[in-house]
Amino acid sequence: MTQTIEFVYDFCSPNAYLAHKVLPELANRHDVSVTNVPVLLSTIFKATNNQGPFQAYSENRQKTAYLTHDLHRFARRRGLSFHMSPHFPVNTKFAMRGAIYASGKSWEDRYIKSVFDAIWVHGQKVDEINVLTEILQENDLPVRKLREAISSPDVKQQLKDQTKAAVRRGVFGVPTLFSGPEMFFGKNSLGNLELELG
Repeated sequence: MTQTIEFVYDFCSPNAYLAHKVLPELANRHDVSVTNVPVLLSTIFKATNNQGPFQAYSENRQKTAYLTHDLHRFARRRGLSFHMSPHFPVNTKFAMRGAIYASGKSWEDRYIKSVFDAIWVHGQKVDEINVLTEILQENDLPVRKLREAISSPDVKQQLKDQTKAAVRRGVFGVPTLFSGPEMFFGKNSLGNLELELG
């Protein structure tokens, strides 16, 4: 039976974007599959009395400068395109509802890549439905069905339920990865994840 890595993510996180970019190669090296688990990070923060590092350390210039440098260094050393979003912090509730609808579909990976790249490569404002629609059209995704899903009460509830389930498992931020019962938080824990898989 093929081992599975669960990737708990929200498009609003630059660290989740970077982890997403390197995860396929890591999974391939260890012959494991990846299951994507979309959640709403703002809800997780409220439930766990947590906040993002840029918010938590907003008054510490040295810390925020290092966090920014670390993001760019991680991307540069792996040949990844990355730019801090001019709209950070990013509101991704529409995009995450779309991710819920995309789960398990043949075009799920294309959807995830398209939205991550829109935010962290191209600096697009995905909380505007018209902008998100253009992204979907450019990437040959089912625009009408996704637009309907974004406003669907069932999809909204699925996102809430999946987010609550993640909190119950111990998730307090993203990216979080699971290999069986073992939890790994943040892009810098990928090395420990590899050791677990090895």
